[in-house]
Amino acid sequence: MPEREREAAVGRAGGGRTAERGVMRMSVELPLWRALAGYRVLTMLYAIGLCATAYDHFVRPWVAVGYYAVLAVWTLATLPKVTSAAGCTRRFLAADLTVALVGILLTPVADSHERIAGGGPTLPSIWTAGAVLAFAIKGGWRWAAVASTAVAAVNLVERGHPARDTVHNVILVWVASIAIGYVVEVARASERTLARALEIEAATRERERLARDIHDGVLQVLAMVKRRGAALGGEAAELGRLAGEQEVALRTLVSGGLVPVSRLPQGPSAGAVVRAAEEPDEDAPAGPVDLRSLLAGYARAHVSLAEPGAPVLLPPAAAREVAAAVGAALDNVRRHVGEDARAWILVEDEPDEIVVTVRDDGPGIPEGRLAQAEGEGRLGVALSIRGRLRDLGGSAEIVSVPGQGTEVELKVPKGAARARGKKAEQR
Repeated sequence: MPEREREAAVGRAGGGRTAERGVMRMSVELPLWRALAGYRVLTMLYAIGLCATAYDHFVRPWVAVGYYAVLAVWTLATLPKVTSAAGCTRRFLAADLTVALVGILLTPVADSHERIAGGGPTLPSIWTAGAVLAFAIKGGWRWAAVASTAVAAVNLVERGHPARDTVHNVILVWVASIAIGYVVEVARASERTLARALEIEAATRERERLARDIHDGVLQVLAMVKRRGAALGGEAAELGRLAGEQEVALRTLVSGGLVPVSRLPQGPSAGAVVRAAEEPDEDAPAGPVDLRSLLAGYARAHVSLAEPGAPVLLPPAAAREVAAAVGAALDNVRRHVGEDARAWILVEDEPDEIVVTVRDDGPGIPEGRLAQAEGEGRLGVALSIRGRLRDLGGSAEIVSVPGQGTEVELKVPKGAARARGKKAEQR
């Protein structure tokens, strides 16, 4: 997968430009390209310095001076090319390697035979390694092997025989470039895996949010229509039966697991679904809200609310999710214990976290019932309560003793709630 496509894929999964910038920062290729650009400049200066110190030993110094002039201009002019994989095209790589190979072949023309036989450096010296490393970063170890083999062959032609120092330098460049190319390939594979994981995580998160909304609204209405239709009989019974079938089908869809990324809707319709699930209400307050004001609406003759005297402040998105989880817990009380069942809501503002407890006086939940309900697609506890708190960085603990009622304890760390509130505002 090309670099730009990988960045765009992870950007779509993680929330647009912010996630794309995150991928740009964590990409292993960017520091390698920057290091390569610096390496080319430094080795160009090093090669020119070698020429200056040994100028009197050249038999044709004008050849060396001309080559170094071309090398300096080429190195500085092509710096933008070696800052990213997009600019470092195959044509550029071929031209860059040609500059290095020509410099090696010109060495016998410019330098004396004695210096060459004595192990003197070639005209481009270690600048040649930069051309090979560009192949490694761009195309992996196979490209590096091709480029380093070409450099090895030309070095042997320049020396005339396989001297020990020549073979040593050739093997060193060969091994180093192939190793770097292999590391780059592994890093790219890791980035593709990370992009895929982020896509799956985003798809799972959206599915859970939509499932919570469906459970809190559509499924409960269908279940009520089914019960009332069965109680009324006649045509209403048929309507109730159809509503029951739709409820089962919708529960199966909601609890059916993660949709593969390849099957997710694409284009404008997909963006609309994601925005509908993620974007906060434009009329909602921008600053922290008092959780007590959201929970006050649940207080009834049979539902008692105990709260601190001071405001319990949370980011708007976090406060809404906590209130929705409390509402889901009270819905379970009404559904499984009865419309007139007694329930108590206790709000505690601790130094590091906010704790909301919902307790009822019902018969309790039989052991294993929650797992069975989740397997049947009844996800009120799994998604509407635990899922919401998990997304806030908190937890939901359910304690039920047969004959002594059920207690749902919701904990939201203040630091995690603030962080997720800022993230929601950025979206």
